[in-house]
Amino acid sequence: MSDSPVDPPPAAAAKAGAKASAKASAQASAGAGAGVKASVKSAPKPAAKSAPQRAMEKLGLRRDIDLALHLPLRFDDETQVTPIADAPDGEPVQVEGTVRESHIELRSRRQLLVRIEDDSDSLLLRFLNFYPSHQKTLAVGARVRVRGEPRSGFFGREMVHPQFKAVATDTPLAASLTPVYPTSAQLPQAYLRKAVAAALQRAPLDEVLPPGTVPAGLPPLRQALDQLHHPPAGAAGAALQDHSHPAWQRLKFEELLAQQLSQLASQRERARLQAPLLRQRPGGLVDRLLAALPFQLTAAQQRVCSEIKADLCRPHQADNDGPPPLAQGPGERATPMHRLLQGDVGSGKTVVAAIAAAVAIDSGWQCALMAPTELLAEQHFRKLVQWLEPLGVGIAWLTGSRKGRARAQMVEQVASGEAMLVVGTQAVIQDSVHFARLGLAIIDEQHRFGVAQRLALRRKLAQQSLEPHLLMMSATPIPRTLAMTYFADLDVSTIDELPPGRTPVLTKVFADDRRGQVVQRIIEAVALGRQVYWVCPLIEESETLDLQNATEAHAQLSAALPGATVGLLHGRLPPAEKAAVMAQFVGGQMQLLVATTVIEVGVDVPNASLMVIEHAERFGLSQLHQLRGRVGRGAVASVCVLLYQGPLSATGKDRLRAMAETNDGFEIARRDLEIRGPGEFMGARQSGDALLRFADLAEDAPLLQQARQLAPLLLTHHTVAARAHVLRWLDTRADFLKA
Repeated sequence: MSDSPVDPPPAAAAKAGAKASAKASAQASAGAGAGVKASVKSAPKPAAKSAPQRAMEKLGLRRDIDLALHLPLRFDDETQVTPIADAPDGEPVQVEGTVRESHIELRSRRQLLVRIEDDSDSLLLRFLNFYPSHQKTLAVGARVRVRGEPRSGFFGREMVHPQFKAVATDTPLAASLTPVYPTSAQLPQAYLRKAVAAALQRAPLDEVLPPGTVPAGLPPLRQALDQLHHPPAGAAGAALQDHSHPAWQRLKFEELLAQQLSQLASQRERARLQAPLLRQRPGGLVDRLLAALPFQLTAAQQRVCSEIKADLCRPHQADNDGPPPLAQGPGERATPMHRLLQGDVGSGKTVVAAIAAAVAIDSGWQCALMAPTELLAEQHFRKLVQWLEPLGVGIAWLTGSRKGRARAQMVEQVASGEAMLVVGTQAVIQDSVHFARLGLAIIDEQHRFGVAQRLALRRKLAQQSLEPHLLMMSATPIPRTLAMTYFADLDVSTIDELPPGRTPVLTKVFADDRRGQVVQRIIEAVALGRQVYWVCPLIEESETLDLQNATEAHAQLSAALPGATVGLLHGRLPPAEKAAVMAQFVGGQMQLLVATTVIEVGVDVPNASLMVIEHAERFGLSQLHQLRGRVGRGAVASVCVLLYQGPLSATGKDRLRAMAETNDGFEIARRDLEIRGPGEFMGARQSGDALLRFADLAEDAPLLQQARQLAPLLLTHHTVAARAHVLRWLDTRADFLKA
């Protein structure tokens, strides 16, 4: 007998058809509005999602392939049963026996106590939280299979809250290890295991890569995932644990290849776009700027300036047959620059940005410089005004604090082209800001911006069917392995030397109980006419963190230095007060500045030779390096004191040790990558999502190199396979790599 529906008898069908016809006629006669209303009312509502379904979506498990790639954290071995007498204390083990006792005891709280026994010994099962279903399954006489960690207690050996299930004497053991997946409170393991198992059957895991492109010795993808989700009994060896198993290697290679393909595809796609052709004119703005600067560029600055200038005037692919013409014509187009300018703290990136802006302005195009904080944007603004305004360049200032008529005036200057250089924060990309001719976008501390913000700045030229050139700057040097992966689509310029006259900063690490000595050192420095930073992680007292805060430190230091001017700077101050405090400190009228991390980047006070960082163990390594870069900007020997409160974690010790051992930003970045991993290191470039879930940049360099070599071959000769591979692994996340 079939469960499928059958056709109704002819008479019943005719009767039903007549009723339907009559109902349709009635709706038609009631008017179109009534018919629409009835139709809407009868539309079925979408079924509400269950709590586990919602929990899976929060974990990003929406597609079958997502579930297939949701790998276990560890495995439970349910492939064998250990006699109770042989079960070692403190190690997970599975035993099987018959329930001999089962009762509830009232001690400090209600407990379900169950004793099982096999041919070798007995074992007590203790449940502090239990349900009637527990009592039913664990009734006297029942045979159960139990998994947990035995331990010796006052009443003999016991397991507390073990896993259990009813079995018969002939119930077979599991054929493979039982996976334990990353999950949440709303997503039970049993539900997730069934969902993953079903997805593995449905997911499109057929081979999409052409034969011969997968490294020798690696299994097919479906086989690799089956092995990683359900390894056979006895397979939980070191190779699975340390991810050196061939199944793991296949997944890592696939992931690295998808990432390389996505980056290379973005690079090629961008090369097909058109940007304004920007060229330095002999005797023009760039030459006048270089002549007016009170210092000479370092060799590294000159090198990166040449690389940027070459990018800005590289003809579009269609025009690549000959050398670029000498004169700029209205129809000339270039290939968009997409370059990262990296340099250590104090290496002189701002002047390189000024020269790049001068090239654009000299060619009749505007330049926009966007910084993540108002303080950093203001530092850039002051320098650029000092360098370029005397040369006749109109500069606009756009930040969140600039409102009303002043803001409207600046927006008008940007729209009319009167302001050829625009400096600001995210206010630069607001919808109300329209550029007359945006040719170059410069983003400082680019990792502090999200993908959407960077794309918004690039789209400011969309109405002209052009793409602005993009120069991203970072004082956090990018380790080579990251440059080969997350920044594979970028051209990278590196300023690898500091301007002459800079002295290395001596870093000292002190426990908090030596605070008095540190304060005495500050008093001595102020007496010599030096200026001092004191950095705190919080603004006001926190009930959850016992940290010295900025307001309290300001009060204590003001009392300790009665003859000095002690300022306070933090993110909650009104912009006018911030500007006033910074003006005093920059001008030398303020000897000690107590601040939060708003001074992390951009502040340039050559007379500041001492910095104290409170609770340094709470800061990230790159952030500590950035903060330290605020001193040592003059010719005077400078010191950075890291005050910590013990006990230190292993990570905290590693960070402080690295800071004391090196001033090299590239070495700091390498160690930071080791400590935090690429996801956190990259920060906002990927909107918080680490695109590499399985591969390890430090350990999987050979696989990365193979993926880099294969990616251009696939994109050129196997386009369909390349697209399918990227879609399988990255889905919509591939868009993150385009910014």
